[in-house]
Amino acid sequence: CEIAKPLIETVVFRNAHGIWSVRLMLLMPDHVHFLVSFPDNGKRIRVTVSKWKEWTTKCLGICWQRDFFEHRLRREESMREKADYILFNPVRAGLVSNPEDWPFVFLPEW
Repeated sequence: CEIAKPLIETVVFRNAHGIWSVRLMLLMPDHVHFLVSFPDNGKRIRVTVSKWKEWTTKCLGICWQRDFFEHRLRREESMREKADYILFNPVRAGLVSNPEDWPFVFLPEW
């Protein structure tokens, strides 16, 4: 997927600048999954994500759906459960046999 590398670069840039802290991003053919935390800087999550979507639409030509689904995690162990669920998404979709075979993943060291 030619869009994967520049899209992941936008995530790395925003991680480096403290806009957010993405712990996992997985690109699927028609959607994207994130495990992300946001700094306590008074900015609304919706605004931060919308600005990213706006920028990627303008610069990368991605056509996003209007809103996004947000699920807040409350416990550290639930983060691991959610990460496993996300990583197995391509397996459940029949795209690969093992999660490790899916190439469109950004997983910085935690």
